[in-house]
Amino acid sequence: MTMRLTAKTRRGMVALAVAAALAAGAAGCGKGGEDGKRPAKTASASRTAGAGPSAQEGQSDKPLAELRGSDGLSLLITSAQRDSGGFVTINGTLKNDGAQSVVVPSALSGNETEIIKNGRSLGGATLVDPKGKKRYYVLRDTEGRPLTTTGFTTLRAGDTLAVFMQFPAPPANEVEFQLPTFSSATLPISG
Repeated sequence: MTMRLTAKTRRGMVALAVAAALAAGAAGCGKGGEDGKRPAKTASASRTAGAGPSAQEGQSDKPLAELRGSDGLSLLITSAQRDSGGFVTINGTLKNDGAQSVVVPSALSGNETEIIKNGRSLGGATLVDPKGKKRYYVLRDTEGRPLTTTGFTTLRAGDTLAVFMQFPAPPANEVEFQLPTFSSATLPISG
């Protein structure tokens, strides 16, 4: 009888050790750094295209489109790439071609409350499948943050900012890209 109790005790100790290890691992996957705070979000504009996300892989030398916006802003789209999961990522460069600093219009974030509460972004961007007659909005993470460049407010004259936007999987290989206050463009999707 003592042997059965020992075997049950060992199994219980192993289960307790596994549970403790899982709990410690889950605690390590919290919301950020060692103090439990989220890392600060930063986005800065610079005079080089090197600032910003490094999601500009697979782009060619020739841009896919150049869109004109308000107040001297332009958006140069450098790639529209479909990944293995079918999601489409649009990469480009937002530039202030004007002679003065420009506050980036809040309209670029769109008008959805969930996206707006997460700060300035390109969350208002959409892809339109003209054949399927469907509109695709920027994806969001589980906390409602748009999967796009965020946290920018002002671009000085001549400054550029590398930007990206990720969308669900449109079935078409050619879509119309739309961003509030900018002209629209037809984009081929590669990949």
